[in-house]
Amino acid sequence: MWFRYSAGMHDFWLYAHNIAFLILIYSLAPLPVALVELFRPKAIHKYKLQPKVRHPASTVLQCYKGVVRTFIFAVGPLQLFSYPIIMWVGIRTGLPLPAGWEVAAQLAVYVVVEDYFNYWIHRWLHGKWGYENIHRVHHEFTAPIGFAAPYAHWAERSSNNHQEELGKASSMCSLREREAIGA
Repeated sequence: MWFRYSAGMHDFWLYAHNIAFLILIYSLAPLPVALVELFRPKAIHKYKLQPKVRHPASTVLQCYKGVVRTFIFAVGPLQLFSYPIIMWVGIRTGLPLPAGWEVAAQLAVYVVVEDYFNYWIHRWLHGKWGYENIHRVHHEFTAPIGFAAPYAHWAERSSNNHQEELGKASSMCSLREREAIGA
């Protein structure tokens, strides 16, 4: 079904689907935790880290709407603007699919690069200026809510996406260098 749908579609439009996939994943993955918070079954109550804190449905909805708004207005445009870079570094979208070793190598480089930059940027965001002006939004919810993990200031979400794009580009560049030297 996906192949029939996507076969004649330009790579840019396939890449633009990432925005919908991100919103869908960030809506569905935290949903069980949010439902537990809202319905609060007694069997789970004893495992709650902060049992006295209750988030009403309006707070959970406010958090969710903030996440979706940030994804539409910050992450979405960044995804679209990053398409030329993705093509330039050689990320393919057509068949045949890459070999298993190629996927493993790309993932290894991607995870190391993205995690390295995520650590240092997050550490900077916990400094005085970064926290007061950007990162405090992420910490508005002091008790866990399913949707609070991606809830952040648009600049923080954008910086996270820059790290992810840098990871993608680094993994592809390292493979292109390997192919160029014939290793």
